[in-house]
Amino acid sequence: MAHDEVILTKEGLAQLEAELDDLKYVKRKELAARIKLAISYGDLKENSEYHSAKEDQAFMETRILTIERMLKKARIVDSSSLDMSVVNIGSVVVLNDVEFKEKMEYRIVGTEEADVAENKISYASPLGKELIGKSVGSIIHVNAPMGVIEYEVLEIRAM
Repeated sequence: MAHDEVILTKEGLAQLEAELDDLKYVKRKELAARIKLAISYGDLKENSEYHSAKEDQAFMETRILTIERMLKKARIVDSSSLDMSVVNIGSVVVLNDVEFKEKMEYRIVGTEEADVAENKISYASPLGKELIGKSVGSIIHVNAPMGVIEYEVLEIRAM
């Protein structure tokens, strides 16, 4: 894998493209209107609305550049063409916490689309690293702040 390569699933690519479109074609216009309104208040030195809008504009433009760079370096993983006998980026994995007998499901994604709240974990995370290449029935051990957690891989399927 290339050092600066950005690995994305098809879903992650679509989300980044949608965010980029929103930033470029909706948010830019909204910020331009905010800046114009703030300028109308006069004296820019002590105009907090103006400074806030300009700061938001700088963050937004940085995000636009970041997304554009990621998209240029993106390698899209098509989960429909993956070998689902082992865990890959683009796999959905069902695990069993051996100690607590608790099932959980995770989607293995690239680092840019990881979101724990949505059970999307990066292939580069401690759990992701342990899962890549494992098959159903494999037992893995993951170092966590509260100690080592043991999981069994119960199921692997495409996203």
